[in-house]
Amino acid sequence: MELMDKLRILTGAAKYDVACTSSGVDRKGLPGALGNSVAGGICHSFAADGRCISLLKILMSNACIHDCKYCACRSSSDAERATLTPEELADLTISFYRRNYIEGLFLSSGVVGSPDATTERMIRAIARLREVHGFRGYIHAKGIPGASPALVERLGALVDRISINIELPSESSLSALAPGKDRAGILAPMAQIAGALAQRKQELAIYRHVRPFAPAGQSTQMIVGASPETDLQILRLSQGLYKRYQLRRVFFSAYIPVGDSRFLPEVAAPLLREHRLYQADFLLRQYGFDATEILEPGAPWLDARLDPKCLWALRHPQLFPMEVQRADYLQLLRVPGIGPIGAQRIVEARRTAPLSFDTLKKLGVVLKRAQYFLTCQGKAMPGLRLSRESVYQCLAKDCRVAPALFGDRAMQQLSMQDLDSDVRLGAELMPLSLLSTQPIPSEPAGAFARGGA
Repeated sequence: MELMDKLRILTGAAKYDVACTSSGVDRKGLPGALGNSVAGGICHSFAADGRCISLLKILMSNACIHDCKYCACRSSSDAERATLTPEELADLTISFYRRNYIEGLFLSSGVVGSPDATTERMIRAIARLREVHGFRGYIHAKGIPGASPALVERLGALVDRISINIELPSESSLSALAPGKDRAGILAPMAQIAGALAQRKQELAIYRHVRPFAPAGQSTQMIVGASPETDLQILRLSQGLYKRYQLRRVFFSAYIPVGDSRFLPEVAAPLLREHRLYQADFLLRQYGFDATEILEPGAPWLDARLDPKCLWALRHPQLFPMEVQRADYLQLLRVPGIGPIGAQRIVEARRTAPLSFDTLKKLGVVLKRAQYFLTCQGKAMPGLRLSRESVYQCLAKDCRVAPALFGDRAMQQLSMQDLDSDVRLGAELMPLSLLSTQPIPSEPAGAFARGGA
């Protein structure tokens, strides 16, 4: 097979592996138009200094011994197969780099022969890049579950980031849809990588010239919508992975029906669900939220029309409005429209003068959301008297989601019948803090269909 044919097949197959961007887009290129979101080959990541860098995104091989029902490369698929030699992969990467097409490599692979044999091929390719070509660019490699610890150690020593895909949110879903894989085989290398990273950190505190091991850390990928787990279950798993294995990121991939439809939903999972999970994941990593704060057993789904922070605030009206002159930094982080930088600016600015809503806007606070949850010097935003339902509608008005996207759980507006009858009387004249503390219904206005329907 010609090298360009291999490149076409393996970059196309790699588009289902998530690097740092949303997956599942089906917008193709058109004559006379620019860009193509379907064509594979190049993805983007971000360097430690914030630069966006281009990566060659490719599989070593799309042949695989496993028959994962959701995977386009499963053994029972009739897909066109191709496998690169380590020399071909290394030389392609260097050729693209010299043409200024890319700045690094994102490498994954189907399992050819065995996990060890596949990992050895990946190591040979990356070692050729590092040691023969002297390539010092960014490399992210996806490890193969079941590979020997020695090979995982060698791979981690060559790359900047290493990841092991957990793939599905529960062991029962994994056994049903990926019979060749098991939870222990996935978590064992993740634990090994976490241990190696912790050991290198300790060694660097003593010795200056310690050989690095995956300095950009490890990550994982989870498919959303192929199995029936709720958003709460997914977030609790993500939180556990962050705490136990010190992951840098958990990437979510909306299910695309490229597998065996007898065992899977017939339609793709909404990309908006993937987006909301990323937003909730950010609250876990950067804002100190707990998964059980964002969602709860009686309300386990994120809202299609509201970002998770707004949803949390509406479900906890007893905490609002919050006075900006007295709220501490962590409390301010819980206010929709205020991020870490905005909260820090508020804490510093109020030391010298009382704050007004005009001042908050100058400090970078997004008043479009924050105005419903704040007071300045004991006063709400002038003229603002909204019911809880009205606040919901104002926060959600910019989201345009068709009810058909969410199957049986069609989008419905939050009804005034969901509020207590005594609150409904004259509710339009009452501030948010005086409204009923009854939780928003378990599946409010666009909660997601199970299985991604």
